[in-house]
Amino acid sequence: MESDSSIEKRSVNDDVNTKPHLNTSDVDVAAELTPGKDFVLDPEEAARVRRKIDWHLMPLMCILYMMQFADKTTLGQSAVLGLLTGNRARLDQAQFNWLGTIFYLFFLGFEWPQNLALQYFPVGKWMSINILIWAIALLCHAAARNFGEFFACRAFLGICEGAITPGFMIVTSMFYTRQEQTQRVGLWFLMNGAAIILLGLIAFGTLHIHSGVLEAWQWLMIITGIITFIVAILFWFFFPDSPANAWFLTPEERVIAVERIKVNQAGVENKHFKVEQFIECLKDPKTWLFFFFSAISNVTNSLSNQRQIIVAGFGFTPGQTTLLGCVDGAVEIIVIFCTVTSATYWKNGRAYSAILAYCVAILGSILVNALPSSDRVGLLFSYWISVTSIAPFVVMLAWVGSTTAGHTKRLTTNAIVMIGYAVGNAAGPQYWEKKYQPRNHIPWMILSICWAVSALILLATRVYLSWENKRRDKEGHDSQYDEVYVTEKRADGTVVEKPVDKAFLDLTDIQNRDYRYVL
Repeated sequence: MESDSSIEKRSVNDDVNTKPHLNTSDVDVAAELTPGKDFVLDPEEAARVRRKIDWHLMPLMCILYMMQFADKTTLGQSAVLGLLTGNRARLDQAQFNWLGTIFYLFFLGFEWPQNLALQYFPVGKWMSINILIWAIALLCHAAARNFGEFFACRAFLGICEGAITPGFMIVTSMFYTRQEQTQRVGLWFLMNGAAIILLGLIAFGTLHIHSGVLEAWQWLMIITGIITFIVAILFWFFFPDSPANAWFLTPEERVIAVERIKVNQAGVENKHFKVEQFIECLKDPKTWLFFFFSAISNVTNSLSNQRQIIVAGFGFTPGQTTLLGCVDGAVEIIVIFCTVTSATYWKNGRAYSAILAYCVAILGSILVNALPSSDRVGLLFSYWISVTSIAPFVVMLAWVGSTTAGHTKRLTTNAIVMIGYAVGNAAGPQYWEKKYQPRNHIPWMILSICWAVSALILLATRVYLSWENKRRDKEGHDSQYDEVYVTEKRADGTVVEKPVDKAFLDLTDIQNRDYRYVL
């Protein structure tokens, strides 16, 4: 039965004819799924639905995140597979560095349009389209003959990746409570480590393909491109757009899914762009704290593209370097798991867990600079210690989603954070100059400084959010949105009023004064 709906905000003193009205576009999609239901959430049923969500979402998210990291680091892996060396080398070191920057410049340029697309289009379908284009661009790398052709391929990779991490952040906040989000973000992000292992094994295998037509690095591009193409197809058919229409949940389970995340006070999604939320996001201090953290911390992310060159510079052969790269992945998995677990179970310890990881990374970078060149094993282990620097960014991604409410504001915040990510990553490759090899003392010094500054920004963010929570505690309860109704006019002319919970009004974290920031 078709119906027209409007939202009306009611206080006890409102006159029936003077009540302000809101359009249905102002509320969250969950408001139409749950209003008026006399519903008590059973903990056992909620846990069962969460497990069902985990089994249907996490495998696809993990596989995709593994492949997106593998795909963009195939260039770095190719550096020791003949791309930069030998008679058939296609690039020099300066061009190689610029390809790393080009990727993130196009990521930067298209990040805001990508986030607008995530606002207006179904999230799962939009990501699937981007993955498909991305797979084709990766396959085209194998046919590239010069810098200009590699430039075009990397540009498309950068454009398409702009939809993935923001899309994952949105999906994670749609389906999981704030307490659960850090672990889930950590789970799909640690697949970067799995990607390094997978890429190392595939790369080692390509060294044993004897072909007069294709180089080892070209086989690497083709194999990873085909896998990514298959993932794109799987995403189109099996990845949901939101809990409100998840194909694997029954109508009753969808209600449970949205009731589960009511504690977030952030809703599920709203497909209408709200200018006021956009402006609020730009004025919110924590938006810019997250931005500067994202930018500065990711200046060091160029380490992932340079890692093969770094390890080779310690004195290892191409074959040894390729296999040792698998250990990088194992280390990354371990440090991300330990850091996000600590951030989850250490009460109000998100910033502290991330800062601890930075302290370990700084120790590793100091050792890389201080140990003699003859101690290649010591240098290798010191480099592995520095890999802990990847974990704080994972904690921050989850923290952004769990401290921001209002769908337009959340998407805008995600876009700003990922713009910072692109700025940092675009700048990062430029300090790995040929003249600093093989020890790279200046680059490692830059890494240490960036990690220290990033740790201080996280501490400042925690202090600000803690201060804001205390300020709200003094304000008392905010009753402004306690009684809000959906008024439905049915096709037969009858009018039905149903109450809407504050959590599903698509309020921002600043509008909702009962919202408290997780620390």
